[in-house]
Amino acid sequence: MMAENETGTVMLPPAKTQEAFVHIGFAKAKLPRGRAFVLAILAGAFVALGASFMLMVRADSTLAPSVSLILGGLAFCLGLFLVLVAGAELFTGNCLMLIGALDGRYPMMKMVRKWAVVYAGNAVGALLAAALLLASGFLSMQEGSVGELAYTVALSKASLDPVTAFARGVLCNVLVCLGVWMGSAGKTVCDKLAATILPVVSFVVLGFEHSVANMFFLPLGVAAQSMLGVGAIPLAGMVSNLMFVTLGNIVGGAAVAAAYWFVYGRDVRE
Repeated sequence: MMAENETGTVMLPPAKTQEAFVHIGFAKAKLPRGRAFVLAILAGAFVALGASFMLMVRADSTLAPSVSLILGGLAFCLGLFLVLVAGAELFTGNCLMLIGALDGRYPMMKMVRKWAVVYAGNAVGALLAAALLLASGFLSMQEGSVGELAYTVALSKASLDPVTAFARGVLCNVLVCLGVWMGSAGKTVCDKLAATILPVVSFVVLGFEHSVANMFFLPLGVAAQSMLGVGAIPLAGMVSNLMFVTLGNIVGGAAVAAAYWFVYGRDVRE
C-alpha cells in the first residue's frame, strides 16, 4: 500500500518502508560475496567521486564560507545518489540490514560477514578512484587549491581525538541512514533524490564523519602532502580516525534500524 500526498507523489508510509527493508536486508544477506564485493567497489568509487566533486567546489576561494559548505554538501550528494539509483553496496547504508536481522530473517553473524565484505570493497573502490584522480592531475586543479584543501581535510580528520571521531561518526550515519530510509520510500527517481538531499547536505555542513568518504580523503591527503612538501599526516591518526568513525557509523546506523524495527516491526509481523 502506498501513501499519496496532495501533489501526487507516491511514497511508502513508514511501516511499509520498514517491511521493505526487511526484504532488502534479506536480499543483501543472500547476495553472493563476489557480487557484493563488486557492488561495494562501485559504491566506494561513487562516494569518492562525490567527495572529489565536493573538494572541487570548496576549493573555490571566491565563495563565502557558508555558501562553500552548502554547495560542497550538494556536490557530495552525487555519491549517495549514484548508490541509490545506479545500485551499489555501501557500508554505511547497509547498517540498516539490522532491521532484517532483528526480524529473524537471517543470523546476526551473516549480516556482520556481509558488512565486512562490503567494507573491504568500499575501501578498494575509494582507493581506485583516488588513484585515477591523482593520475588525472586532480590535485593540481584550481592552481593547486584542490591539493591544499585535500591536505587540510585529511590532516584535520587524522587529528581528531577518538571520542570526537566516534560521536561524529554516529551523527553522520544517523543522517545517512535516514536519507537512505526516506529515499527508499520514494517511488520515482525524483522522489528518491529529493528525500536524500537534506540529510546528506546536513552531515557535510555539520562536519560529521563518514567512514567510506574518509577511505578516500585520507590517502588523497597523503598524496597532496607529497605534492606540497608539507608536514606528514600521522598514520596513527588516520588509523584511529577510520576505526572510531567506523564504529560510530555502525552505532548510528544501528540506532536508526533498531528504532524503526521496534516501532513498526510488530505491525509488519502481524
